Amino acid sequence: MSNTDHTLTLDRVLDAPRAALWRCWTEPALLEQWFCPKPWYVTDARIDLRPGGEMFTVMNGPNGERFENVGVFLDVVPGERLVSTDAFLPGWKPSGKAFMVADIHFADAGDGKTRYVAKARHWSAEDTKSHEEMGFHDGWGKAADQLEELARSL
Repeated sequence: MSNTDHTLTLDRVLDAPRAALWRCWTEPALLEQWFCPKPWYVTDARIDLRPGGEMFTVMNGPNGERFENVGVFLDVVPGERLVSTDAFLPGWKPSGKAFMVADIHFADAGDGKTRYVAKARHWSAEDTKSHEEMGFHDGWGKAADQLEELARSL
């Protein structure tokens, strides 16, 4: 983690091909299967895979918690990079309270493996600290394990 740029980073080599990981990130039915650490789960995923297109999920908790997450894609490089943010709603409408930009990279790592780098970029040190205390490293790590397992099954 680098506090100077308010970024939290998960950097791993996953034992799954890049194309399968990309599918898991970009196909709503697959995204719902891995996107948050169990016992939490995602429903109602919507993905409009283009800059300005909607990225929407509902995160559901084991005790009935329900959190809607809506944002847009800022950059899409097929098979290589996805950048999304909650700073905007579809139609480039400001959201009112931006929390982060998700910056996801995929690169071949040889032998059917993929280097997976997921960055959460925040506007402030306070938001960065809040996300870290929420369990960024553990939560995004468990989600990456679930992503790897699903991608290997495709």
